[in-house]
Amino acid sequence: MKLLPSSATPFYTKTAMVLVSLLALGYLAVLGKELLSPIIFAMLFSILLLPMVKYFESRLKFRRSAAAGIAVVILILCIGLILYIVASQITGLAGDWPQFKLQLASTMQSFQQWISVKFRVNTVKQMAYVNTATSGLLSASTTFIGATVLSLSGILLFLVFTMINTFFLLLYRRHIVKFLVTVIKDEHESIVYDVIAEIQFIIRKYILGLLLEMAIVTIVLCIVFELIGIKYGFLLGIITGLFNIIPYIGIFTALLFSLLVTFATAAATSKIVLVLVTVVVMHLIDSNVLLPIIVGSKVKINGQITLLGVVVGEMMWGIPGMFLSIPVIAVLKIIFDRIETMKPWGQLLGDEKDEHVLVPLNIPAQNNEIENISTSEEMILNKKPSE
Repeated sequence: MKLLPSSATPFYTKTAMVLVSLLALGYLAVLGKELLSPIIFAMLFSILLLPMVKYFESRLKFRRSAAAGIAVVILILCIGLILYIVASQITGLAGDWPQFKLQLASTMQSFQQWISVKFRVNTVKQMAYVNTATSGLLSASTTFIGATVLSLSGILLFLVFTMINTFFLLLYRRHIVKFLVTVIKDEHESIVYDVIAEIQFIIRKYILGLLLEMAIVTIVLCIVFELIGIKYGFLLGIITGLFNIIPYIGIFTALLFSLLVTFATAAATSKIVLVLVTVVVMHLIDSNVLLPIIVGSKVKINGQITLLGVVVGEMMWGIPGMFLSIPVIAVLKIIFDRIETMKPWGQLLGDEKDEHVLVPLNIPAQNNEIENISTSEEMILNKKPSE
């Protein structure tokens, strides 16, 4: 059977092929979660650590392997410090679990009496329903805690693979760039360097901006919670700051957790309201002031795609997928904007304010043998993509 030329392919045929390709890629991504997730995190970490590695190599004259190893060790120490602080706080919170059960039972009893007075519902039936629901909730919570403890080994294994991949990406980065340039046709070499430079610039700016934003939100919330007198205020501030980097969904999850912990520690109603107001006001300030100033408008993705990406990322990869959704979409948009046939998809991912023509970096094309890949890497690191 003779196929029609691409220009004569009907629209519905193209749409069907696109949908089938998306489903196939999504299915493969779900199957390859254990392999792809550490690699993508390693790519983000390697982009973040690359200036440090270059400093060790150029200024301190370290070998590439030593520079990459030291940078990864520094990253491990930073992550380990954060995990230690959170774990120490969670250990104290676990000790208040009996108090949480008592508080829940007391609240349910008061609520039952209110229903009995207002709606004249049989107290015995209410008690049977409440006992069933409470026992189910407590058993489910116990199962969840046990599953969380068992999953710690999986988390540690994930971190180990991520750090190993980060080291090898930093070690063989020039080899990877050489491969990417080699597989692309000669006339597109400058576009390859342009895309690599823009991805490094935008992703690094985005990650550093998020880290600074997370630190500011965490410090402010920890101080406010301590001034209010909230028990485990330090833990709630850290968790809210960490979850705040997940668009839309993260802040509501952190707010629910903060309210539950405050309620479980037998705090007054006024303190629960103060926690609610504090988190909401901090989120409004962060969204309207901190995020535009610190992170800026480099990652130009519209809100609908952002929300959809977070939801799809959670469905495919869970919490790691929620964290990775925005950087992955940003990288895809950069690539789509540089390919003529994919520009409509880049416009779909982008914001209405980002409707301009991209200007190449004017990076000189390298020769076919790519004799000096280190010089090309320096250009990629030092050049900033055009706005």
